[in-house]
Formats: sequence, structure tokens, C-alpha cells
Amino acid sequence: MSKLKKLSALIIMLAFVAIIAAVIFAIWYSVSIGPVSSESSDETMIKLTIENGMSSSQIGKFLEKNNVIKSALALKFYLRFNPGKVMQSGTYNFDNSENLASVVSKITTGDVAASDTRITFIEGKNMRWVAKTIAENTNNTEEDVFAVLEDEEYIDSLIENYWFITDEIKDERIYYPLEGYLMPDTYEFKSKDVTVKEIFEVLLNHTEKYLDQYREEIESNSLTCHQILTLASICELEGKTTEDRAEIIGVFYNRLLKNMPLGSDVTTYYAAKVDMSERDLTKKELDAENGYNTRNANMYGKIPVGPICNPSQSAIDATLHYTPTEALYFVADSKGKVYFTNSYDEHQAKIKELKNDGLWYTYE
Repeated sequence: MSKLKKLSALIIMLAFVAIIAAVIFAIWYSVSIGPVSSESSDETMIKLTIENGMSSSQIGKFLEKNNVIKSALALKFYLRFNPGKVMQSGTYNFDNSENLASVVSKITTGDVAASDTRITFIEGKNMRWVAKTIAENTNNTEEDVFAVLEDEEYIDSLIENYWFITDEIKDERIYYPLEGYLMPDTYEFKSKDVTVKEIFEVLLNHTEKYLDQYREEIESNSLTCHQILTLASICELEGKTTEDRAEIIGVFYNRLLKNMPLGSDVTTYYAAKVDMSERDLTKKELDAENGYNTRNANMYGKIPVGPICNPSQSAIDATLHYTPTEALYFVADSKGKVYFTNSYDEHQAKIKELKNDGLWYTYE
């Protein structure tokens, strides 16, 4: 057989193999993009949450594992054949009698499931606000929230189940043991009948997911996770930007090393159980001795007994990666701009300057 005939035969054979492979692929793909179930019923309905940041590959595996689609690989090919489709995070109602195209359409158009109860927990809010917000959005009362916080058996179970929660939250001086541990975000719950414990555990799971990325860093830190969250809660209220918060933490470290009090107004207000926007504090409240008031003489060189609000991810990040500084003082003007100074005299001069410029905060 001549070389030309051999080459022709090889080409024909490869073409035949390619055709067979294409047919096999077409059959497999046609089957794989079909629905998992042939019939729709209540049992085929599946509610799943696609988390922010999940890749299309992760979403495919997640959907296949939960029987929403037949094949993660088929989804990969589908997205390649249909470019420009962007998967969106959210909670979706799926029916595994839907084909893959329907599932993808739902996720790429953001056709999220209607939620009976959606609650937004805001950064920098304390447990009194959390209790009020839960009461306003569910069938629980504020008293129900505080009762759960006083349930020692429940608190012990959380300490056992979450690596970042320790016996530090059981200090008798602490007002609310889970203060600072409930990650601010918007959450969806099945109905207004959701229990306080269910709400807390959804938030704590979110906190754990965020802190897990820093676990090694936290566990090797000279401060405990509880102390890190405490400082984060203070800088959350003292500064608006991550940059300001990081330098504020630098000031706090300097003051702790010099055995000075942190001298933070926001801790004094929390200690008095008064919101800063509410009113000025009395002299008795300013001088009160407790585990929170960092303006009191018994708090020299000490971190408060616990967090004073639920800090944002920005504040936690700023605390873990603070900015070294020579400053020992800081003050914010009425617009939220923070000024750092190295001495008490400079600090007082800055305050006088802000007052003269009409930038000193006053209560309505």
C-alpha cells in the first residue's frame, strides 16, 4: 500500500472515530442537560443558597450534589456553548424536573426565591438594637432574645460547637454574651416563626465562615479572638474607613504598651447603656467603674471585658492588620474625619481647632 493510501486510510479512520465520539458526546450531552426527575411534585422542590464568590465550577458541583442537575460537567459545556451568562448568588427554589437550561436561566437572571422573612443586621449596632430588630421582624419579643442570652446551657453549647467562642463570653461583667459575635449582613429565614436560637446560629455560622480564613492568624495572635473582636467593635464606632480604623488600633496598641487607658468615648456610652446619638453622659456615668468604661482609672492598660457592638468585616480586618503609628491620641470631627496626634497637648489643640472651625460634634 502506498504512503498516500495509508494516509488516506488513517484520515478516514480518524474521521470515523471523531464522528463516533461526536455522536457519543451528543447523546451524553442531550441526556445530561435533561431534568433529574421526569415529574414535578412537592418532593422534587429544592431550596438552595448559592453563596457570593462561588465559581461556576463550584456551583455545578453544588447543584449536582443536591440533585438539581445531572452533571456539573454538562453545565460547564453548556456555559461554554452559551457565553456571556453570569451566575448570581442568592437563594433559589429549584424543581429537579427542570432541565439544565431552565436552572441556568434562573441563576443568571437572579430569579431568587421569595423570602417570608428577611432581616438586615447593621454594622456597629449593639445587642439591644439586635433584640429590637428581631422583635420587629419575627414573632419573638425582645425578652425572648435576652432570655436566650441568659440560657447558660445554650451558651455552653455554642462554646463547644464554635472554635472562636470561649469561656471569655461567660464573664459575669459582660452584659450580653454574644455581643460582637453576630456577623452583620442581610439574612433570609423560612418564616416569622423562626426561633431566636435559629437566628443566632445562622449568624454565627456566617461569622465562622468569615473568621475561618484568619483562624491560624488569630490563634497565633498575642490577643484572644474575644479581645480581637472587642477592639474591632471599638474601632468600628470610632472610625468610618478601614484605614482610619487600622490606625486607631495602632493607637490602642501604643496606649496598652504604655499602660494608659484606651480612653474611648464609645466604650463609656456602652457601659452606661446609652446610645451616643441619644444624649451626653452625666459625670457619674463618665466616672463609672465597670469592665467596659475605658475612661475609668481601673482600666489603665486594659482591653474592655467584651465587644460593645457587632463589628463589620472591615473593622475585624483593620484590627488584625492594624497600622503601626507613633500617635497616642485621635479625635474625629463632626463629619467623621479622624485626626491623630502624638501628645496630649497636640490632642487638646486639635480639639480647640475643631471647635473654632465649627467641626465639633454636638448633640441635637
